Amino acid sequence: MIYGAMKFSIGGSLKLAFRPWVEGLENIPAEGPAILASNHLSFSDSFFLPAVLDRKVTFIAKAEYFTSPGLKGKLTAAFFKGVGQLPVDRSGARGAGEAAIQSGIEVVERGELFGIYPEGTRSPDGRLYRGKPGGLARVALATGAPVIPVAMIDTEKIQPPGKVVPKLMRPGIRIGKPLDFSRYHGMDGDRFILRSVTDEVMYEIMKLSGQEYVDVYATAAKRQIADADKAAREAAKEAAREAAREAKATGGKEH
Repeated sequence: MIYGAMKFSIGGSLKLAFRPWVEGLENIPAEGPAILASNHLSFSDSFFLPAVLDRKVTFIAKAEYFTSPGLKGKLTAAFFKGVGQLPVDRSGARGAGEAAIQSGIEVVERGELFGIYPEGTRSPDGRLYRGKPGGLARVALATGAPVIPVAMIDTEKIQPPGKVVPKLMRPGIRIGKPLDFSRYHGMDGDRFILRSVTDEVMYEIMKLSGQEYVDVYATAAKRQIADADKAAREAAKEAAREAAREAKATGGKEH
């Protein structure tokens, strides 16, 4: 009931304000389990996709969204629960991954839709990054559920980093045909099979989204970008200090 009310209010508001276009809705089954594997461009991806579907989609969310103190924390927790987000403690990388996988398996075994971002984090620059072989493939192979590739289009342009007020524009959602990996059912312990399944899904997402594909993990790319930004800031500071020293030295000579 809570989900239905939140979907009606939030989903209706999103569709009214942003008017997202959708292709491939017929590929979402009317009933039964499925895994929706999507690229990840924006925080809003987890809201736009459920907004255009008739069925509930459960995504994994950081446990911190559900445990923050105060009134704001309670409202945030209620909001995320209402839109179908599932809390997972990510304090330990390996433990967090296992918790997410088990949560996904439980959702699918209940006959529901499970949403997952194979990249593991948002793209830092709009390109499509290498999928992590753990979550998506393991849930698919453990359950035998079909994997439906999804491409979010232009959602990163609605609220770029540093922007408080979202830009009113039409994002898009492209939903591909279900992929059947039942031939690998029960082989979720084979890392080569996991890699193959993940790469096949990422290829389909790339075709749907039109994104440039980068064969590295998005987490590594984010570290590289952060390191480059830090180095650039340090270089700028050093250049400013050097300019100040030169100006002081020049001023001293003139006097």
